[in-house]
Formats: sequence, structure tokens, C-alpha cells
Amino acid sequence: MTALTPTSPDKLRVDIWSDVACPWCYIGKRRLESALADFPQATQVEVVWHAFELDPQAPLDAPQSMVRVLAGKYGRSEAEAQGMIDQVTATAAGDGLAYDLNGAQRTNTFLAHQLIHLAAEHGVQGAMNERLLSAHLSEGEHVGQIGTLVRLAQEVGLDGDEVRASLEAGTHAAAVRQDEAQARALGIGGVPFFVLGGKYGVSGAQGADVLRGALEQVWAETHPAPLVRLDTPAAASCEDGACEVPTPTTR
Repeated sequence: MTALTPTSPDKLRVDIWSDVACPWCYIGKRRLESALADFPQATQVEVVWHAFELDPQAPLDAPQSMVRVLAGKYGRSEAEAQGMIDQVTATAAGDGLAYDLNGAQRTNTFLAHQLIHLAAEHGVQGAMNERLLSAHLSEGEHVGQIGTLVRLAQEVGLDGDEVRASLEAGTHAAAVRQDEAQARALGIGGVPFFVLGGKYGVSGAQGADVLRGALEQVWAETHPAPLVRLDTPAAASCEDGACEVPTPTTR
């Protein structure tokens, strides 16, 4: 398992574990973007997405509605489960996201995570993750089907034939499993989960102000400000041999 890459001298790396099927992950993504909008060093922040499957055993085709899934998972009535859906939908709306969770097609997200890894190789990982979250949580797309994934990938500029071949061969399956193993090693039990600078963790879809504060704290620690001179250039000092004791002359 590969260790987290430490922050470089001129950048701050933010590693995020997330699942395409996670409503709070999309909200967390938007809040991070809001935090970065007010962060002076935003252009020096590198965001890297990692796979986390909320339900690794989910079938590719699951006819159960979201209401029934939540009711069964949490031992609630369907009315209570619908209340949970309504609550997260309202929260998402506050962050500019239009959810249709009752129309979401529950499926296995293993292939979707492989696609996100492929997209990273082409420099469009963030765009691919965004497209998949929107497709699943807002548009009712079946993100477990290769045909759907190929079409969505083409929308962000990837080659359809390459995407299909990669997903059919499972080219990035091991990378997804490595992400999940690393999550276990770090003690990550839920998503979204943010790791800043390789060693500071933030759990859940925290508010933009909390995330911005974390960014500022980690940046200050990993990128100390340069020394500010408060003296005057003409002040006497020892430099370039000026303070060497002269050799005494013999009389």
C-alpha cells in the first residue's frame, strides 16, 4: 500500500475518499469548492480523489427504491426513510445541488471508481467525479453499466473506446482496491473523508468555513511565511568576515 504523498514545498495536497453513491460526498465536494473560492492559495491546492464503496456487495441492478433501502438499513418506517431523503435533499439544495434521490438507480459503484482512476491519468479526475455524482444523484443515470459510463466519460473528453476497453479488462480494479485498503489502514469508516497535507483528517461534509479554516491551518504549518526584516540595512552586523579579529602586528 502506498503512503500518502506529502505536501510539496509549493503545493497543498488534499486527498478525499468518496463514493459516487454518497449524497453527502457531493455536498462535501461543493463545500470544499466554496472553501477554496476564498482561499488565497487555491491555485496551489491539489485535490486527489480516492475510492470508497459504501456497499461493496450491492448488485449491479437493484430494483429496490431508495426509501426501502434506507428503511431496511436503519430499521425505520418508509415514512421516516422518506424524511431522511427529504432532509438531505434540502441540505443539498442549500449548496446549489438539485437531488432526485427517489429516482436514483441503486447499483454497484466499483466500475465507476475504476473510471475515476482512468480519468486521473488524463487529468480530468475531478470533472469525471463531478459528472458521475450528478448523473447518479440528480439525473437517475445507471452508473453501474459500462455503456452509461462510456457515454458519461465521453462528455468530459475521454475516448470511448479506451474507456470501454479499460472497464472490460478491469485495468484499474487493483487501484480501487488499494484506495479501499488505505482507507481501512487510516481508520476511515465513512465518507466524505478529507486528508490535508498527508496527515490531517477531516471527517464528513463539514461546512465551508470549517474546511477553509483547516486549509489555512495546514497551509500555515507546512508553508511557513518568509522572514520579514525589521532592522535597517545600515545596522552593524557580522557578515562576510567583517567581524574577524584582525591579526595583531608585531612592533
